[in-house]
Amino acid sequence: MTQTTVGARTDTPSGVEPASTHRWWVLAVIALAQLMVVLDSTVMNIALPSAQHALGFNDSDRQWVITAYSLAFGSLLLIGGRLADLIGRKTVFLIGVAGFAIASALAGAAGNFEVLVIGRALQGMFGALLAPAALSLLNTTFTDAKERAKAFGIYGAIAGAGGGLGLLLGGLLTEHLSWRWTLYVNLVFAVIAFIGGLSVLKGGAPAARPKLDIPGTLLVTVGLFGLVYGFSNAETHHWSSVMTWGFLAAGGLLIAAFGWWQTRASHPLLPLRVLFDRNRGASFLAVGISGAGMFGVFLFLTYYLQVSLHYSPVSTGLAFLPMIGALIVTAQISTIVLIPRIGPKPVVPLGMGLAAAGMVLLTGLNLNSGYATAVLPALLISGFGLGLVMPPAMSLATDRIDPADAGIASATVNTMQQIGGSIGTALLNTLASSAATSYLAGRVPSPAALAQAQLHSYSTAYWWSAGFFVVGLVLTGVLYRRGRISVDPDAPAAVHM
Repeated sequence: MTQTTVGARTDTPSGVEPASTHRWWVLAVIALAQLMVVLDSTVMNIALPSAQHALGFNDSDRQWVITAYSLAFGSLLLIGGRLADLIGRKTVFLIGVAGFAIASALAGAAGNFEVLVIGRALQGMFGALLAPAALSLLNTTFTDAKERAKAFGIYGAIAGAGGGLGLLLGGLLTEHLSWRWTLYVNLVFAVIAFIGGLSVLKGGAPAARPKLDIPGTLLVTVGLFGLVYGFSNAETHHWSSVMTWGFLAAGGLLIAAFGWWQTRASHPLLPLRVLFDRNRGASFLAVGISGAGMFGVFLFLTYYLQVSLHYSPVSTGLAFLPMIGALIVTAQISTIVLIPRIGPKPVVPLGMGLAAAGMVLLTGLNLNSGYATAVLPALLISGFGLGLVMPPAMSLATDRIDPADAGIASATVNTMQQIGGSIGTALLNTLASSAATSYLAGRVPSPAALAQAQLHSYSTAYWWSAGFFVVGLVLTGVLYRRGRISVDPDAPAAVHM
């Protein structure tokens, strides 16, 4: 059997720090900061109607509360990751945490729509510093194979389950306090993460700083902005609108130009060696596809539970807890037991298949479906599947990476998840809306017909989500190398920062 070797040797060469004795505290700090970032991708969703009522903005403006965050976050991730490599991961992490807290306070105290959107955009900007720095710190802190598996199991579970936790937390805070607390709660997370980061993270500027690729930075930042903005416009404009296809085309061309430039730049922003490892490339795709497919659960199942079954915001959030529990359990099994013993090739495709099966089960929901008999089985199967995909993919996407590239590789993981989520949101919303319109064509728009049209739109979204995961099954089944993951005694140790 072919073996893929990863890991780090136990002896520490000259100039490289030994593993931190506080590394599990490092994991706690990183996990808390990552949870804060992931929560904010969904925590405002449930609070949005209350914020709209309080600030008096209209439905057409409402999407900008979500889009402002995703635009800044998605377009600045790669530069955020490279800054972590340039000026030190601890420094960038702490700046990201502090800035995220200030932006959250600004958005929470907003007296009008414009300040709320500015605060959300600043959250996204500082999140783009924080997220890749956190993942690269994790990658360079845990070099022992067994400890790395545990650490990435926990981190991957947070990344996969954070959206569901955001829905629960958003419901609790909105229902019992105020929509503003969905933003103020970040101050609690940030203070703990900042103090913990100061105490346990090792840092300082790297000894050999790579030069910043200015042309590449401009190309990829504007290109990613075009892609995220184009897909965001697809929710409110038709696909034939120049605001949709124009930005998508421009973004795609700029990303292509960025790829061309990276083959010629003397100090590329994203060295192609980061992408061209088969396991790493397969992992980037797995993270992106999962980001797109997960919205079939978090977005449309939320609509179904609240609109069709009349769940309260808190009850809706609680309904996702079994899925989160299944994901957390499977995350540990996949990273600690399965990947080291049999490798990613059977594990990640199996997870994609289970996630697809969960989506297919959701297509059978109707107005009389019970939670325990219809919703719960689909959530559990989806959770088990995502636990086999997200944590292993995040670990392998940054595995065996040169310490000088740890920040940019981590940023690429976050970028794939963000772009995948943007694609999933835009496509599924558009397809669901078209399905509802088609269902109502020729029918009297009675309350019963409207309810059935909604169900039909949700079912369409679930089918397409299942399709995303099937594509993921095929691609990861082809791309991942065969063989288990073992420790290479001659692999270079990582720098702990």
